Amino acid sequence: MSMDLLIRQEARLTILRALDEQPDGRLNSELLRVTLEQFGITKSRDWVHDELNWLQEMGAVLVINAGSVRVAALTAKGSDHVQRRVVIEGVKRPSRGG
Repeated sequence: MSMDLLIRQEARLTILRALDEQPDGRLNSELLRVTLEQFGITKSRDWVHDELNWLQEMGAVLVINAGSVRVAALTAKGSDHVQRRVVIEGVKRPSRGG
């Protein structure tokens, strides 16, 4: 497995977890970019947009354009992945117990 794919899978899980931690399950792409940076994944906002688009195609998030950022909202399927109730191929599997 390539390092690029490993980074993408880790980033996708980090995005879903960040959304799951929010009371309304939503964050904008700039806040998600900063969150990823805190975990050592330093990428552009466009890269984050691409990952949000991918997660939307998988049914894990809904994405709304809001000017230069996008707002991602966690879906039930995305939450189920974070809680280990379903597996979304292409997203790192959460470890047991968080």
